[in-house]
Amino acid sequence: MKLGELKPSPGATRETKRRGRGIGSGQGKTGGRGHKGQHSRNTVRPGFEGGQTPLHRRLPQLRGFKNRFKKEFAIVNLSQLAQFEAGTVVTPELLQESRVIDDIKDGVKILGDGDLAHAITVRAHRFSKSAEEKLKASGGAAEVIGDAG
Repeated sequence: MKLGELKPSPGATRETKRRGRGIGSGQGKTGGRGHKGQHSRNTVRPGFEGGQTPLHRRLPQLRGFKNRFKKEFAIVNLSQLAQFEAGTVVTPELLQESRVIDDIKDGVKILGDGDLAHAITVRAHRFSKSAEEKLKASGGAAEVIGDAG
């Protein structure tokens, strides 16, 4: 069998209705569209609901502005870093492994909520001033990594 010899099974296809081909065809004159009106004239535009206020006008408009280039950071507080032992180098990958954060997103930002009793080195994309001060006060270090905007 060749590609050119393929054809549908008998009874699988039907002849198309040839509308508007004379009175004897049964589909002549108005061609199954009835008399007058916009349906007979083929002018019903998409979204037209018969005079009812269309859906796109019933729904409220989205207002304001959404910055497409905004960076979203994974937030970590100092109180969450207290679980790590003294001398540990805390990186975004370590935070993800220990399930402190789910996703690194565009970077990790350390905030100063909570206290640290021991010295640890934290490598993150951003630090708040209070977090940096508390890390240095506990004898640790805050190292900024990468360019997260």
